[in-house]
Amino acid sequence: MRQHPAGLPYLFFTEMWERFGYYLMIGIFFLYMTDTQAGGLGFERANASDIYGTFIALVYVTPFIGGLLADRVLGYRRSIALGGVLMGIGYLLLAIPNNLTTFYFSMFVMILGNGFFKPNISTLLGNLYNEEQYKARKDDGYNIFYMGINIGALICNFVAAYLRNNYGWGYAFAAAGIGMFIGVAVFLSGSRHVAHADVRKEANPAEAGVVTLLSSVLLPAIITGFLAWNIPGNMLGSDSTDAFIFGSMPVVGFFLWILWKATPAEKPRIQALLAIYAVVIVFWAVFKQNGTALTTWAEFYTDRSMPAWQEKPARFMGMVQEVSTEPGTYPLYDEQFRTHKDPETGKIATGTTTHPYFLNIPEAERPGPGETVKLVSTEIYQSVNPFFVIVFTPLVVWFFGFLRKRKREPTTPGKIGLGLVITALSTLVTVWAVYACHNGAEKASVWWIVATYGVVTVGELCLSPMGLSMVSKMAPARIAGLMMGGWQLATAIGNKLSGVLATMWDRYDNKADFFWVNFALLTAAAIALLLMLRWLNRLFREQGIV
Repeated sequence: MRQHPAGLPYLFFTEMWERFGYYLMIGIFFLYMTDTQAGGLGFERANASDIYGTFIALVYVTPFIGGLLADRVLGYRRSIALGGVLMGIGYLLLAIPNNLTTFYFSMFVMILGNGFFKPNISTLLGNLYNEEQYKARKDDGYNIFYMGINIGALICNFVAAYLRNNYGWGYAFAAAGIGMFIGVAVFLSGSRHVAHADVRKEANPAEAGVVTLLSSVLLPAIITGFLAWNIPGNMLGSDSTDAFIFGSMPVVGFFLWILWKATPAEKPRIQALLAIYAVVIVFWAVFKQNGTALTTWAEFYTDRSMPAWQEKPARFMGMVQEVSTEPGTYPLYDEQFRTHKDPETGKIATGTTTHPYFLNIPEAERPGPGETVKLVSTEIYQSVNPFFVIVFTPLVVWFFGFLRKRKREPTTPGKIGLGLVITALSTLVTVWAVYACHNGAEKASVWWIVATYGVVTVGELCLSPMGLSMVSKMAPARIAGLMMGGWQLATAIGNKLSGVLATMWDRYDNKADFFWVNFALLTAAAIALLLMLRWLNRLFREQGIV
């Protein structure tokens, strides 16, 4: 760490605690919305997927505003602290049980807070590496920073499982808020180590001011989204999808306006960034299904039973969900675990039946009367990805360092293209899993979902931290925060599309077709980047960037 800036550890631990809170919340968010047994909201799966996708999209739209305000008004440190406090408050509001008013308001507060926090901590990190002695290690710095993200994401699901299994949903969401406030405290304690990198853009009379920009971009986005929401019927599957996609158009148009108004020296940089933004949307559309489609796969299609030797340590860590074959009141599922509404109540139809976990287990293999099965809590499987990130990050850093010494390291666009290809391969793992379990007629081995996360993690490490590093290196200094917000906007659109794709889960009788669609989308994105790769590599060389 001596070869890295002194501020890196503080940003590392700030981001670790922030991601602890966020991934704890998001890891159980879909389960909470669809739960009908333990105090959840009892939403239908398609409705929950739509809300989930909209939320994770909007938390990546507001960084556009947060990046702009940090660049022009607040500075990065104030923005990060403000964002952290708002997110902490949002998590605590979410802990209020069965109150739809605070549920939706908490999402608004979290979305706003993430907008101030997310782009600016990444930009501040990049500024630390702009000093000459650190420039060559910027990619490594982002990989280390990314590992901090995933340490938080790894441990949070165990905390979530323990608290929600033993005390209820509210306690788990409250823990997310406490984690966020710890992160803010860590950041403030190390503020002096990053103060020199908090370089705010000087006002330029020739450029539009913040108020003008917000009124000409944000206001049209809100109006367009509002109109799209209220048009009778919908064009893209749901009112929220219409509102988000059409509302995003003025923001996308603003980035095209930035390109048009840029100086000749800045245009190539912005062109390269916008081209890569467009391609990585597809990555996020598939990757972010971990909280929806893959959670559903883990919940209903995966053999989550644990051997006897694992029970005691698992119970200590809060991983255990205990179920029996005794009849109880549960939602009525078909052979693909689809629910339907009761026409009289308008709610999910329920009845006296066996626990849904046993529906695709032969009766001869089920436990006897009075016996129980100990299962791994569903959200624990979302810790598999961050676990692999922590394990694989040193290997990826070493591998690219090995290639760098031999002058064979891929360019940043090349690494992103490699990430798309590997992520596409991860969807084939799930296709084979569907075939292996005969489309859910029997439980799939847990190793299928572990293998899926293992492959997608390698793709993620080639793409996500490299993308953050790329924006920091390629963005013109005067709009660094804004262009980081552009990366977050691309993530937002991808996140929303992940929710759109997830709403289609129940439409596929053969789940392999669902994953084949994901494979086709990623393959198309990889081909698009491959066609641009020579041009992108030339631009990077001309700008003196690797």
